Amino acid sequence: MGGKEIEYVNSAFEENWIAPLGPNVNGLEKEISEYVKVGHCAALSSGTAAIHLALIMLGVEQGDEVLASSFTFSATINPILYQKAIPILVESEKDTWNMSPNFLEEAIEDRIVNGKKPKAIIPVHLYGMPAKMDEIISIANEYQIPIIEDAAEGLGASYKGKKLGAFGDLGVYSFNGNKIITTSGGGALVSNDAVYIDKARFLATQARDQASHYQHSEVGYNYRMSNICAGIGRGQLKVLDKWVALRRANFDRYKKELASLPIEFLNEPSADYFSNRWLTTVTTSSYENREEIRVALEKENIESRPLWKPMHLQPIFKDYPYFGDGLSERLFETGLCLPSGSNMTDKQQERVITTIKKCFE
Repeated sequence: MGGKEIEYVNSAFEENWIAPLGPNVNGLEKEISEYVKVGHCAALSSGTAAIHLALIMLGVEQGDEVLASSFTFSATINPILYQKAIPILVESEKDTWNMSPNFLEEAIEDRIVNGKKPKAIIPVHLYGMPAKMDEIISIANEYQIPIIEDAAEGLGASYKGKKLGAFGDLGVYSFNGNKIITTSGGGALVSNDAVYIDKARFLATQARDQASHYQHSEVGYNYRMSNICAGIGRGQLKVLDKWVALRRANFDRYKKELASLPIEFLNEPSADYFSNRWLTTVTTSSYENREEIRVALEKENIESRPLWKPMHLQPIFKDYPYFGDGLSERLFETGLCLPSGSNMTDKQQERVITTIKKCFE
């Protein structure tokens, strides 16, 4: 916490705004829009809810196909199934670990040949590293397929000076407790299209029609953020850039201190890429090497985790079409997420570094 959060929460109690609407909700939406320089924002209960509503905005229905990154968390893919649509899983490229433009185009052409043009593309900015958005947007424009930009892990990062989440037809953020800023649980949907955001807010509040009584002509959802959570978010947003700087400092220290070891870091491909370094990630020489480090840290009561298990390997998604060369499978086998919290002390980080070094003595 940055310190200002409690002021916004107290104001919600003092003004008796505890419901999923109120000054903090309005304020957070305005402040997110201003920060990422996107016209409109809806504050929601989760990033998953934001993806779900984005799919609805783009008319995704039963039997439709949606292209999405395979190397991600399941929350990217689950909303596709909510709509009874079909996820088409696309492999990553090695520079950013995000959606490969080459495999994206291959997947689009294959689906069109098979008589099913995809309804949307969902690229993910994994671990806060920007995807190759120029190439992805160029392909999307060529085939006239809209983009839902999953920036759940990417708030505060940018590509060519433009904030992540501002590139797609719709952008998604997550404020879950593990993200770079949190509302304890929450998310947001952004777009320069006011119609999308207005309709998303309507559906997020149970799709109640304008009437003096309770009347509903569409299926709605309970997806709106509460005024209390939004108050936390407003305080968090004030320290976002500070948290990004601290996460980047964590990465820099890890890279410097572990430079002599056979460990590789995910570097920014060029000056066009500015990662928020939500998590510092490394790859090792083998699965055995990764597990040696992970178990050694665990014995010291230090939590680390393997990289995301690709969606095309997950039991629930393994039978859906996949386009790729297995890169994310290799990353999953050899990769590790290191402790990266904004409030991690130098002493705590030194414990992590010392433990890893011992594995190679």
